[in-house]
Amino acid sequence: MQKKFEFKIDETYVRKRLDQLLFDKIGDLSKMRLRDYLKEEQCFVNSKPKDCGYKLELNDLVEIEVDINEQTSMKPENIPLDIVFEDNEVLVVNKPTEMIVHPTLKYRLGTLMNALSYHLNCTKGVANKAFIRPGLVHRLDRQTSGLLVIAKNPRSHRILCDHFQRKLIAKKYVAVVEGNVLEDSGKIEARIGRYDDVKHWDVKDDGKSAETRWTVLQRFDNKTLLELIPITGRTNQLRIHCNHIGHPILGDIWYGKESFPRLCLHAKSLSFHHPNGDNWLEFDTEIPNDFAVV
Repeated sequence: MQKKFEFKIDETYVRKRLDQLLFDKIGDLSKMRLRDYLKEEQCFVNSKPKDCGYKLELNDLVEIEVDINEQTSMKPENIPLDIVFEDNEVLVVNKPTEMIVHPTLKYRLGTLMNALSYHLNCTKGVANKAFIRPGLVHRLDRQTSGLLVIAKNPRSHRILCDHFQRKLIAKKYVAVVEGNVLEDSGKIEARIGRYDDVKHWDVKDDGKSAETRWTVLQRFDNKTLLELIPITGRTNQLRIHCNHIGHPILGDIWYGKESFPRLCLHAKSLSFHHPNGDNWLEFDTEIPNDFAVV
């Protein structure tokens, strides 16, 4: 179904990009689809087609007609969230195991982003009329539980992404691994790459350098509870590195040997600088109750 939108530009959007206005005002469509409308010259400013980078001026009249049946990847869904912290800039959430972080072609609903879109835009007391898009700063695997920080506006998203790239974020994980780890601590340095023939990530001689530091927290009968600190952030790094030293994470259907109802990997603590200044925020969670040793 086609729907026409008209926006008269006030001081709020003067000198801002046209695409940013559309992202804020038309939350029912993905950013990619809105950019397509702009590239196809289907968005008009004062009756003339404009591109993504057009800088808006006071009293500009923006007109665009879109198909609202084209589902957004940010479709709000009323899914309960375990929110650890929230202010006007960021939100820290404790993701459960088996929840996908971002919609995919196969899984468009039921994701963390769908739940956050609902929380930020559909809950009682939300005063901002513009659609708030949760800004994904980092990810966790579907089977990995734990802490994630989400940006609530583009500025905070840019700052936090920059902090992640500069390694100004501190992350610690806990994992139950198979077997008895004899040493008390150590580090794993093994390159990680993708084997295209089997579409699988693993240790690879020509892969990217990767480093993980680990410490034994507790030993059990043929299992060990480890604290894991990823120095680099490669795909499936912690799972691959634990398997590389002969102690795959319990419940790992890709690399492990023992079956278990869940992957026993949890992003337990997260620390970062608040995007509004130098305040260092630290968050910590309990080890999940469905871990094997709890």
